Amino acid sequence: MAKLKTGIIGCGGIANQKHMPCVRQTGLADIVAFCDIAVEKAEEAAKNFGTPDAKVFKDYRDLLKLDLDAVYICTPNRSHSEITVAALESKKHVMCEKPMAINYIEAQKMAEAAKRSGKLLTIGYQNRYRPDTQYLKKECAAGVLGDIYYAKARSIRRRAVPTWGVFLNEYEQGGGPLIDIGTHSLDLTLWMMDNYKPKSVTGVTFHKLNDQTEPANAWGPWDTKTFTVEDSAFGFIIMENGAAIQLETSWALNSLEVGEPLTLLCGTKGGADMFDGLRINGVKHDRQYEINPNFGAKGVDFYEGETMTPHFKEALTFLKAVRGEGELVVLPEQAMAVTRILDAVYESAKLGKQVVL
Repeated sequence: MAKLKTGIIGCGGIANQKHMPCVRQTGLADIVAFCDIAVEKAEEAAKNFGTPDAKVFKDYRDLLKLDLDAVYICTPNRSHSEITVAALESKKHVMCEKPMAINYIEAQKMAEAAKRSGKLLTIGYQNRYRPDTQYLKKECAAGVLGDIYYAKARSIRRRAVPTWGVFLNEYEQGGGPLIDIGTHSLDLTLWMMDNYKPKSVTGVTFHKLNDQTEPANAWGPWDTKTFTVEDSAFGFIIMENGAAIQLETSWALNSLEVGEPLTLLCGTKGGADMFDGLRINGVKHDRQYEINPNFGAKGVDFYEGETMTPHFKEALTFLKAVRGEGELVVLPEQAMAVTRILDAVYESAKLGKQVVL
């Protein structure tokens, strides 16, 4: 089968560090078109990852006029929906970076466009492809944990505020750590529970540390004037079946309980968490047990274990699905539920009360 023809819209960090190298690594597709409002970024990406005749654009509408099989959308959150809908309507399959959209209404537009067009739409939740998450998903699907009725979704950083791009721009991104990294842990948790029907959400957001000028931040001091998004956010979600989820996320928080994206699950037959590696617990023969699966897979000369990164597996899964050789792992309906909850956390924090969905 001939290689797929793909295009990249948004040639910033996530495209250069994740998507473009992985598309090339799969060997299934060529990147033949690049677009960025800073056209020099598109030109640089074309030189590094494109075919010799790759085309460069400043306006994504011009790129979508080409005969392409699929496009990758790696732009700020605000434009995800607009560009995705246009791409689907131009008969392209779409991989859109997380989160699905800046809010639930825009996510709905994307899902509806996918149904109308009959084209594939998936969202960049690459953490589903990690060895530990793949293992835990199989355990959950096999019923090892039973009915999961309580969970925690954690993406906590002590001091790691991204200071580049538009991460601190509320208008472009829609928020801070909640929509940036909290989205990953919430996605993992809902996926493990196989539960996408929220009933109510109570949320709070904090903006407590933004004025610190010597914050010991991993990426250097932030601009206290442009840091307009929350530095931490917390939510409590009740699902339609009565299950409860505690959502914890921060870029900056005076806490030593850090890690991302992680999940804790409590079911009627057993439990699991990722807080110190993957740990699965339960009771068997009237005895409590705990297992810690080994994902190093060492012990054989010259073999260090996992050879495919989650990023690569994500690219391979999407491109094979476009070729009709497999199914998507991240479905738009699932990603839409994640965005719906994130949206409700922000709304609850703004209103100061519970939001009933």
